[in-house]
Amino acid sequence: MSHAMPLFSVIPGESINSLIQQNRGRIVDIVRTAYIEHELGQTINPDSYFLRFEDKPSSRIIALPAALTGDTRLSGIKWIASYPENIQHNLPRASATLILNQYDTGYPYACLEASLISAARTAASAALAASVLGSEQRHARKIAVIGAGIIARNILEFLIDQDWRTEQLAVFDLNPQDATRLAAHGHKLAGYHSVISASLQDALEGADLVILATTVATPYITEPDTFKPGQLVLNISLRDIAPEIVMAANNVVDDVEHCMKANTSPHLAEQKYRTRSFVNGTLAQVITGAITLDRNKPTLFSPFGLGVLDLAVGHFVYEQATATGQAHQIPNFFAETQRWAHEETGNA
Repeated sequence: MSHAMPLFSVIPGESINSLIQQNRGRIVDIVRTAYIEHELGQTINPDSYFLRFEDKPSSRIIALPAALTGDTRLSGIKWIASYPENIQHNLPRASATLILNQYDTGYPYACLEASLISAARTAASAALAASVLGSEQRHARKIAVIGAGIIARNILEFLIDQDWRTEQLAVFDLNPQDATRLAAHGHKLAGYHSVISASLQDALEGADLVILATTVATPYITEPDTFKPGQLVLNISLRDIAPEIVMAANNVVDDVEHCMKANTSPHLAEQKYRTRSFVNGTLAQVITGAITLDRNKPTLFSPFGLGVLDLAVGHFVYEQATATGQAHQIPNFFAETQRWAHEETGNA
């Protein structure tokens, strides 16, 4: 980025949706690179900031500031609202915007609809973890999906794009209609043999790959032997699993410090047992070969969600939208483009 005043662009959801669908494989690669850069200290990713409401305790709006400081240098912030009650009105639970800023000047140069970017980076993270921690052949005899919302749908789409094969897709959700829709979606996109599970136990039984994508606030998976050796659990919703199960498994996170807060399952385990020794390391460390896992245990991947991923994916989408004429420039967005007008800079 130069020190010149940037043009400011807005990129709407329709364009972002199309660009994500066309570039899922590249987005997985971008997330992989961002994880490694984060591990190498080439990012800035402070704590998220939560805005909560006394009269709406289940709702929150989260600010995720971040910066990329490696080869691609930019900063920005995602502002994402989570209102679970929206589902009752047939509205998506989450809505979001992403602002991208020049690294050198701090000036914003783009505003993007970000619920799709947030879902895509989450799904790409899950697909990457499935390939790194699971089957090298990208095959699971059975895939179990617990929670059949938008995040689960995106993860399924990314897995299919990454050529994951399975003999059975089992879906469980407290809302049978959502489970039916997601099962049908998997069958339509990839020909998966899809079933609606009558219970959580039925869905998990015999699954090589488990995807937890609920909106629960406290653990409901509490039986110590729920997960079996070699089973991979993508703990995307973060709070489904009791501390006892966490302690008995391999535990891979995206960032240890970030994951140990807000009563995530790993955070609950840390609070209960007064240790972090159960954490094997980060996904980036697995990718680079810095750590290995015990294949005689189940493996839990618990990604807290890093703002640097939103920046990396958002910047890629911005570049693609600009190159294809889908970025809407806003003329005169900045009222003042110079500190002093040229005619006022001469000596008095």
